[in-house]
Amino acid sequence: MKIEGRNAVLELLKTDKALDKLLMQKGAEGSCGRIYALAREKNVRVQFVDPKAMDRESESGRHQGVIAYVSEYEYASLEEVVAEKGASRFVIVCDGVEDVHNLGSILRVAECAGADGVIIPKNKNAQVTGAVVRISEGAANHVKVARVSGINYAIEKLKEHGFWVYGLEADGEDIYSSDLTGDIALVVGGEDRGIGMLTRKKCDKIISLPLLGQVNSLNASVALGIAAYEAVRQRR
Repeated sequence: MKIEGRNAVLELLKTDKALDKLLMQKGAEGSCGRIYALAREKNVRVQFVDPKAMDRESESGRHQGVIAYVSEYEYASLEEVVAEKGASRFVIVCDGVEDVHNLGSILRVAECAGADGVIIPKNKNAQVTGAVVRISEGAANHVKVARVSGINYAIEKLKEHGFWVYGLEADGEDIYSSDLTGDIALVVGGEDRGIGMLTRKKCDKIISLPLLGQVNSLNASVALGIAAYEAVRQRR
């Protein structure tokens, strides 16, 4: 898998994940100085190439002078995500989020908001790719992502572990009157259809953000970001 972009590669180098090699554009040692120094410190092989070669290797067209080569993304287990800990637990569940930009943004929100992990289904949902890592600005390197065969199964397991499951939809109770403390999971649906009907029924409560304009919905990652930080506010 290729990880492109300065922030994504820098965050990758801060982890203990092994890099096969680092491709760096000639003359980029200055602008990518921290990346180069960390790579040397960790004994990562650095190969310098001309701009045309970088462009040929890039899958996104936004390499910013650096591309890291790593093995495929390693998912966490569901048990790792829901594991007991001292503080209240906070998990994000994606139900049919197919846009890689939304998934990348959700992972970034999850990491910044201190979520314990993100759960995604194996089918009908974007998976963690190099593009998602880049869009997350490297947050995907730090947040646990569990991939499950079915979201409804995962919700049942969350409930068994003491989680209260909230679904984010447009016709639920006002989020600002909801208690988001304790062990909670926020379920965000796909871009077009929202949360699936059966998944919705398995949620303990459906909550909504107030929509005061003419447009009747928010982008999935934007809605999740607002809801996640309302949970952060309540839990401080």
